[in-house]
Amino acid sequence: MTAPKTKTITKFKPIASVAEVLGDRYTPAMQAAFPDVLPPYGAPFGYLCLLQLRLPLTVSRGGIIIPELEQDNERYRTQAALVRAIGSQAFHDRATGEPWVEGSWYGPGDFIRSPQYGGDRFDIDLGTGDKRVTFVLIKDADGIAPVTGDPLTIKTS
Repeated sequence: MTAPKTKTITKFKPIASVAEVLGDRYTPAMQAAFPDVLPPYGAPFGYLCLLQLRLPLTVSRGGIIIPELEQDNERYRTQAALVRAIGSQAFHDRATGEPWVEGSWYGPGDFIRSPQYGGDRFDIDLGTGDKRVTFVLIKDADGIAPVTGDPLTIKTS
Protein backbone atom coordinates (compact mmCIF):
# COMPACT_ATOMS: atom_id res chain seq x y z
CA MET A 1 0.00 0.00 0.00
CA THR A 2 1.36 3.40 -0.92
CA ALA A 3 1.00 6.48 1.21
CA PRO A 4 -1.62 8.98 0.09
CA LYS A 5 -0.30 11.96 -1.82
CA THR A 6 -0.39 15.23 0.03
CA LYS A 7 -0.24 18.67 -1.46
CA THR A 8 2.51 20.85 -0.07
CA ILE A 9 1.84 24.56 0.10
CA THR A 10 4.84 26.38 -1.25
CA LYS A 11 3.54 29.94 -1.50
CA PHE A 12 2.96 31.96 1.61
CA LYS A 13 1.93 35.57 1.69
CA PRO A 14 4.62 37.36 3.74
CA ILE A 15 3.71 39.50 6.73
CA ALA A 16 4.75 43.13 6.58
CA SER A 17 6.94 44.49 9.35
CA VAL A 18 5.52 46.82 11.99
CA ALA A 19 7.58 49.65 10.50
CA GLU A 20 6.00 48.98 7.10
CA VAL A 21 2.39 48.88 8.32
CA LEU A 22 2.72 51.92 10.61
CA GLY A 23 5.05 54.07 8.51
CA ASP A 24 5.48 57.53 10.09
CA ARG A 25 3.33 56.47 13.06
CA TYR A 26 6.10 54.09 14.21
CA THR A 27 7.46 56.47 16.85
CA PRO A 28 9.91 55.46 19.60
CA ALA A 29 6.95 54.99 21.99
CA MET A 30 5.25 52.69 19.46
CA GLN A 31 8.52 50.81 18.95
CA ALA A 32 8.68 50.12 22.69
CA ALA A 33 5.05 48.97 22.83
CA PHE A 34 4.96 47.07 19.52
CA PRO A 35 8.46 45.72 18.74
CA ASP A 36 9.09 44.87 15.11
CA VAL A 37 9.01 41.09 15.42
CA LEU A 38 8.06 38.74 12.61
CA PRO A 39 5.97 35.79 13.75
CA PRO A 40 7.13 32.34 12.64
CA TYR A 41 4.10 31.98 10.34
CA GLY A 42 2.99 33.47 7.04
CA ALA A 43 -0.24 35.42 6.64
CA PRO A 44 -3.23 33.59 8.17
CA PHE A 45 -5.47 31.36 6.09
CA GLY A 46 -9.08 32.07 5.20
CA TYR A 47 -10.93 34.54 7.39
CA LEU A 48 -8.38 34.69 10.22
CA CYS A 49 -6.58 37.87 11.22
CA LEU A 50 -3.22 38.17 12.96
CA LEU A 51 -2.93 40.74 15.75
CA GLN A 52 0.08 41.84 17.80
CA LEU A 53 -0.73 42.84 21.37
CA ARG A 54 0.93 45.77 23.11
CA LEU A 55 3.82 44.82 25.40
CA PRO A 56 3.00 45.16 29.09
CA LEU A 57 4.61 48.03 30.96
CA THR A 58 7.67 47.12 33.04
CA VAL A 59 7.81 50.42 34.96
CA SER A 60 4.85 52.53 36.09
CA ARG A 61 4.56 56.20 35.14
CA GLY A 62 5.82 57.00 38.65
CA GLY A 63 8.98 54.93 38.10
CA ILE A 64 7.94 51.90 40.15
CA ILE A 65 9.08 48.56 38.73
CA ILE A 66 6.06 46.38 37.93
CA PRO A 67 6.46 42.80 39.21
CA GLU A 68 6.71 40.00 36.61
CA LEU A 69 3.45 38.41 37.79
CA GLU A 70 1.57 41.65 37.14
CA GLN A 71 3.29 42.01 33.75
CA ASP A 72 2.12 38.49 32.82
CA ASN A 73 -1.42 39.34 33.96
CA GLU A 74 -1.39 42.48 31.83
CA ARG A 75 0.03 40.57 28.83
CA TYR A 76 -2.99 38.29 28.71
CA ARG A 77 -5.57 41.00 29.55
CA THR A 78 -4.30 43.48 26.96
CA GLN A 79 -6.82 44.25 24.29
CA ALA A 80 -5.14 47.05 22.32
CA ALA A 81 -3.86 45.25 19.27
CA LEU A 82 -2.08 46.12 16.05
CA VAL A 83 -3.44 44.32 12.99
CA ARG A 84 -0.46 42.71 11.29
CA ALA A 85 -2.14 40.61 8.57
CA ILE A 86 -5.51 39.34 7.41
CA GLY A 87 -6.40 36.16 5.55
CA SER A 88 -7.46 36.29 1.91
CA GLN A 89 -11.10 35.49 2.76
CA ALA A 90 -11.44 37.91 5.68
CA PHE A 91 -14.51 40.13 5.37
CA HIS A 92 -16.05 37.86 2.73
CA ASP A 93 -19.34 35.94 2.86
CA ARG A 94 -18.51 32.39 3.96
CA ALA A 95 -21.03 30.78 1.58
CA THR A 96 -20.57 32.84 -1.58
CA GLY A 97 -17.06 34.27 -1.22
CA GLU A 98 -18.42 37.73 -2.05
CA PRO A 99 -16.95 40.68 -0.11
CA TRP A 100 -19.06 41.95 2.78
CA VAL A 101 -21.43 44.74 1.79
CA GLU A 102 -19.90 47.09 4.39
CA GLY A 103 -16.37 46.20 3.26
CA SER A 104 -13.40 45.43 5.47
CA TRP A 105 -13.71 46.48 9.08
CA TYR A 106 -9.95 46.83 9.58
CA GLY A 107 -6.64 46.01 7.92
CA PRO A 108 -2.89 45.85 8.52
CA GLY A 109 -1.69 48.93 10.39
CA ASP A 110 -5.01 49.53 12.16
CA PHE A 111 -5.37 49.31 15.92
CA ILE A 112 -8.40 47.47 17.23
CA ARG A 113 -9.77 46.25 20.51
CA SER A 114 -9.35 42.50 20.46
CA PRO A 115 -11.19 39.89 22.52
CA GLN A 116 -9.68 39.41 25.96
CA TYR A 117 -10.25 35.68 25.77
CA GLY A 118 -10.36 33.42 22.76
CA GLY A 119 -8.36 33.29 19.62
CA ASP A 120 -5.13 31.39 19.19
CA ARG A 121 -2.43 33.15 21.23
CA PHE A 122 1.29 32.58 21.01
CA ASP A 123 4.39 34.37 22.27
CA ILE A 124 7.73 35.18 20.66
CA ASP A 125 10.64 35.63 23.07
CA LEU A 126 12.65 38.77 22.39
CA GLY A 127 15.78 37.09 23.72
CA THR A 128 15.99 39.35 26.75
CA GLY A 129 14.73 36.68 29.12
CA ASP A 130 11.72 38.61 30.36
CA LYS A 131 10.11 40.20 27.30
CA ARG A 132 7.78 38.28 25.02
CA VAL A 133 5.63 39.61 22.20
CA THR A 134 2.13 38.13 22.20
CA PHE A 135 0.26 37.51 18.97
CA VAL A 136 -3.34 36.35 18.57
CA LEU A 137 -5.19 34.90 15.60
CA ILE A 138 -8.89 35.79 15.60
CA LYS A 139 -11.81 35.43 13.22
CA ASP A 140 -12.41 38.60 11.22
CA ALA A 141 -15.79 39.21 12.90
CA ASP A 142 -14.28 38.87 16.41
CA GLY A 143 -12.60 42.28 16.28
CA ILE A 144 -14.50 44.40 18.83
CA ALA A 145 -13.96 48.03 17.75
CA PRO A 146 -11.43 50.35 16.13
CA VAL A 147 -9.08 52.21 18.45
CA THR A 148 -9.61 55.86 17.54
CA GLY A 149 -7.41 57.33 20.27
CA ASP A 150 -3.87 56.57 21.34
CA PRO A 151 -3.48 52.75 21.65
CA LEU A 152 -0.68 53.28 24.18
CA THR A 153 -3.03 54.84 26.74
CA ILE A 154 -5.62 52.05 26.82
CA LYS A 155 -5.77 50.27 30.15
CA THR A 156 -7.45 46.92 30.68
CA SER A 157 -9.22 46.51 34.00
